[in-house]
Amino acid sequence: MRTTLVRVLLAGLCVAAIGCSKKGGGEGAGAGEIVIGEYGSLSGENAAFGTSSANGAAIAFDEINAAGGVLGKKVRVVTEDNQSKTEQVTTIVKKLINQDKAVAILGEVASSRSMAGSAVCEEAQIPMVSPSSTNQYVTVDKRTGLVKPYTFRVCFIDPFQGTVMARFAHGNQKYTKVAILYDVKQDYSTGLKQYFEEEFKKLGGEIVATESYTGGDTDFRAQLTSIKNANSAAIFIPGYYNDAGNIARQARSLGLTQQFLGGDGWSDPGLFPLGGDAIEGTCISDHYSAENPDPVVQNFVTQYKQRFNQVPSGLSACAYDAAKILCDAIQRAGSTQPNAIASALAATQNFKGATGNISINELHNAVKPITVVTCANGAFKYVTTINP
Repeated sequence: MRTTLVRVLLAGLCVAAIGCSKKGGGEGAGAGEIVIGEYGSLSGENAAFGTSSANGAAIAFDEINAAGGVLGKKVRVVTEDNQSKTEQVTTIVKKLINQDKAVAILGEVASSRSMAGSAVCEEAQIPMVSPSSTNQYVTVDKRTGLVKPYTFRVCFIDPFQGTVMARFAHGNQKYTKVAILYDVKQDYSTGLKQYFEEEFKKLGGEIVATESYTGGDTDFRAQLTSIKNANSAAIFIPGYYNDAGNIARQARSLGLTQQFLGGDGWSDPGLFPLGGDAIEGTCISDHYSAENPDPVVQNFVTQYKQRFNQVPSGLSACAYDAAKILCDAIQRAGSTQPNAIASALAATQNFKGATGNISINELHNAVKPITVVTCANGAFKYVTTINP
């Protein structure tokens, strides 16, 4: 990758290129409304992620419309289900842009699917905002190192998340030996594993075992037996909650007693019925804490509980913020032209969201705090906040 200075210069060139763009949507379908497309995993193995995000975004859009909409127009959201399948994303996003005439796209949770959607949006020159895809290459082209002009996100990224969890493991928890069990097929998981491992070793720690699985697997006993024999103090599992809960149960049944550490992929209420007592004491990086007394947080939490009868996850909070930031950018742009929206998104600074104060940097990533929470008695409990 290039140096930060070079990236800044490249980002400036990308923004300049946006200003010259003539492609993309206009006012959307209907003079009295603004159409925003949304795609996510509303069914399939990651349905809880997609549903949580769609619910969070729905609260934001309802608030925006109740307050008069954007540019004096109501926002109409067209939502499509990619069924937790990356191969469905291209067709869906093209449909949102070409048929529904969306002026911007609210993207996915899973990094692999956000990358697929980003490719379509970059070609069409339509802005896309991912609520919670953390792989660094969502907003930066992996081949060239160039910032993608039309792709943004409101979450922290894996280098920061992986580094924070390594420091938490080594510094806060005083662990010197850790094992890693990761999903070899998910860009999210492989990236988080890489940055955790690099930082933990840099701090003087030792990775005593590294094992992999494929999302959706049901038998993890071989990998867990290998980890058990390595005598680690903790196990870092940078996967999604549905696999993590099953892994934790099998680990405990095999006699493993180590603390589990995870990333924001664990952040879903569905983790608790899956993991049960096996996940008690697990510590994960997350986007926010529902216990935060900040009025913005508590307004969101209260609305979510009233509407969906559960505490919102970090992914719900990110989607709430993504919808708000996207609409704020359209309002600041004074236009629904995609190039103007993209420029306004790139200029976002100190937006007060449910997940903290958010600024978009030169790589189109969010600069914001990270929260560490623990699993205790069927809920995520606040541990600490770490600033960038």
